[in-house]
Amino acid sequence: MDTETERKNNESLRGLPSVERLATRLPAAPHHLAVAAAREAIDAARRAVLDGGPLLSDEELTSAAAERLARLSRPSLRRVVNATGVVLHTNLGRAPLAPAAVARVTEVAGGYSNLEYDLESGARGSRGIHVEALLRDLTGAEAALAVNNNAAAVMLALAALAGDGEVLVSRGELVEIGGSFRIPEILAHSGATLVEVGTTNRTRLADYAAAIGERTTAILRVHQSNFRIVGFTEQPRPDELAALARERGIAMVDDLGSGALDEVHDEPTVGAAVAAGSDLVCCSGDKLLGGPQAGILFGRAEAVERCKRHPLARAMRLDKLQIAALEETLRLHRDEGPEALPALAMIEASEQELRLQAETMAASIGRRAAVGRGSGTPGGGSLAEVALEGPMCWVDPGEAGAEALLARLRKGDPPVIARIVDDQVVLDPRTMSDEETTIAAVAVREALA
Repeated sequence: MDTETERKNNESLRGLPSVERLATRLPAAPHHLAVAAAREAIDAARRAVLDGGPLLSDEELTSAAAERLARLSRPSLRRVVNATGVVLHTNLGRAPLAPAAVARVTEVAGGYSNLEYDLESGARGSRGIHVEALLRDLTGAEAALAVNNNAAAVMLALAALAGDGEVLVSRGELVEIGGSFRIPEILAHSGATLVEVGTTNRTRLADYAAAIGERTTAILRVHQSNFRIVGFTEQPRPDELAALARERGIAMVDDLGSGALDEVHDEPTVGAAVAAGSDLVCCSGDKLLGGPQAGILFGRAEAVERCKRHPLARAMRLDKLQIAALEETLRLHRDEGPEALPALAMIEASEQELRLQAETMAASIGRRAAVGRGSGTPGGGSLAEVALEGPMCWVDPGEAGAEALLARLRKGDPPVIARIVDDQVVLDPRTMSDEETTIAAVAVREALA
């Protein structure tokens, strides 16, 4: 840098206000946040000048600092509008809770509760009793236990029933359930040893029978919830595997995955899996069950009791907010049916309802939007072969392009999360309430402007 340029830069930099002075110009906020926002804005302005750019005016610098203050003042975990059409979107929190479940969480969170207190005896109680009876009644299981997610449920089931023995798993079921978390890894961390059985596409009952040896302690069946193998395939039924396990004196664990209590397309229900005779059936709480994150173990009373007594159970237990949400979700299943659960209602949304929402959004956005058809998915590793088709709002992003429009939508309050199809931004009403379709339309209209 030559001397003249350095002199001009120094002269420009002297025009920057102090951090404290800029902080006093910002909207009311905790002092430390205003100072942090002012410091960030001044540092950015200084770097711009040193890179050869102009010095911001007082108004521009104050505006830049105010934007940073707004960002620093927002919580990290925020509500977003899911316009993707992916109902059980893992990155966006999977199943939204029913209003009644939200109310129960609020009620329990705002004070004390009988989480582990028996109101009749006045003695210490068990947190599991708040959901176990409902889980039994809804599935016909002898007993049930809820932990913090399904990976934990599978690990606990194997640790309690298989110990350090060998566990048989079909090669066609050695799946990855998301986030690079794989069945072989879960099994290894449980303390058991994996024994692969059969082939990727064909595994027969005889393959399991031949693989059972002195160290075999369990059979693990993993439902192919997030993918399908089609064509030249074969696999034994759950009841056949359960019968073989009983005959050979080993445990049978069925990882069902999605947790459908009621019939949803072709997904096997938890009740049917329990009736097939496995010692334990494991599933998620925040997929097709429509509740909070949880992993649930159903099955024989003795098997569930072994899980309850295992040291891992305490490390995996639910907190009071998860229990409140799960209990209310189960009560809704029992008393009102699956249509009372938002995620299940979204999957079954009608053509007429979706078209009305899509037309409303398109009319609000204006000439750059139109109603077209598209396809969403159940998501969350559920119903792999099901496409959720219906009317959607298609938006021409203009010369800036679809990625730029998505980026602007993500910066809104609340952020709107959409997707790109054929270089257009698509808003799928299936995963939005009427209020959220209005929010999304306004956000798109302002972003385009």
